[in-house]
Amino acid sequence: MSLIQSILMGIVQGLSEFLPISSSAHLVFTSNFYKVFKDIPIAEQSTQEVFLDIMLHLGTLIAVLIFFRKDVWAICKALFIAVKTKNFTDRQAKLGLYIILGTIVTIILALPFEKVANHLVFHPALVGGLLIITGGTLFLSEYLSKIRAEKSKDLDWKKSLLIGLAQGVAVLPGFSRSGWTIATGLFCGLDRETSARYSFLLSIPIILGASMVYPFLKIELAEAMSYDWISIILGTLVSAIVGYLCIKYFMKFISKFSLNIFGWYCVIMGVFTCIFFNIFK
Repeated sequence: MSLIQSILMGIVQGLSEFLPISSSAHLVFTSNFYKVFKDIPIAEQSTQEVFLDIMLHLGTLIAVLIFFRKDVWAICKALFIAVKTKNFTDRQAKLGLYIILGTIVTIILALPFEKVANHLVFHPALVGGLLIITGGTLFLSEYLSKIRAEKSKDLDWKKSLLIGLAQGVAVLPGFSRSGWTIATGLFCGLDRETSARYSFLLSIPIILGASMVYPFLKIELAEAMSYDWISIILGTLVSAIVGYLCIKYFMKFISKFSLNIFGWYCVIMGVFTCIFFNIFK
């Protein structure tokens, strides 16, 4: 792993985590493009490469925590008061419960797909195919959203359940987490801003959990000491900075424009990678 590779992957992660274009797919593409052009076989990832992926996600977690710091604080405070008073009628307390529900559903659904997701990392052409499906999902969500007369800002447990299921399916590289969760929100009648905001808040427990669990369970301390920590830390910082800017401008974009541009991007990128990686196997 080189410094340039980690910086490049940090930029890719920061841009693609919150845009509905699948950050995991783009990390797979970037890593494997790099290997193709460096004439390195597309083989199993080293633990250092996997750890870098996790740290890059941690960078985008820092970005979402900073951007939504007021929301996160309000939700945590409201939940604490609600538990203490046993009164969950507060809007922010309800939102906290919906995030917990969505997270539980995500974990239940994502765990059986873990081995498949790990396998897809070494088959970028298949990931490209899943990215095309994500593009179709974005097109469909925009179409159904336009024919729905009323848009809602109100979440409920059913919508949270469905969005959590969508996040669980998106553990597969190529199925965009933000894309599938925002699209599901639109399917459920939520407006774009509410769908995007809930999608970003829902990402916090999952990314935090993955960032804490994997290193402790999968990586030995002696092995971790041999990692290129300068590259890893720099890539994480780049991911956080780019991720923050991406959230800031995406929230402005989604309030005015449709997701179709991202749908076209997913289809075009998916077709290109399918062709490229079938040629350079």
